[in-house]
Amino acid sequence: MANNNEHQNDFPKVHRDQLITVKDLIDFKQQLIVDIKKLLKEQTGHPGHQWLKAFEIKKMLRLSESKLQYLRDKGVIPFKKLGGVTYYNLEEIESLMHSGKLNDQMKMA
Repeated sequence: MANNNEHQNDFPKVHRDQLITVKDLIDFKQQLIVDIKKLLKEQTGHPGHQWLKAFEIKKMLRLSESKLQYLRDKGVIPFKKLGGVTYYNLEEIESLMHSGKLNDQMKMA
């Protein structure tokens, strides 16, 4: 009997307000999902953002590899690199096309 009392004293006393209920776990899970979705949205950009690879941009704009590289080097075409792959935001490319800035720079290349 003495052994049972010794083991009971090894654990701190738990008060009623320290207990975790099933509702607490469900609330935590829901908040965690919301937080993860928010982080993913921040990392990947806005929903509907379309990221294109170089071959798609070259086809769309009828550019050679060297012209695309030139425009990238000059900072005309914004891009992101992820895992060694270069991506271009379609909305930004379309905006450059409509503004005429891309055409001006392509003539210089």
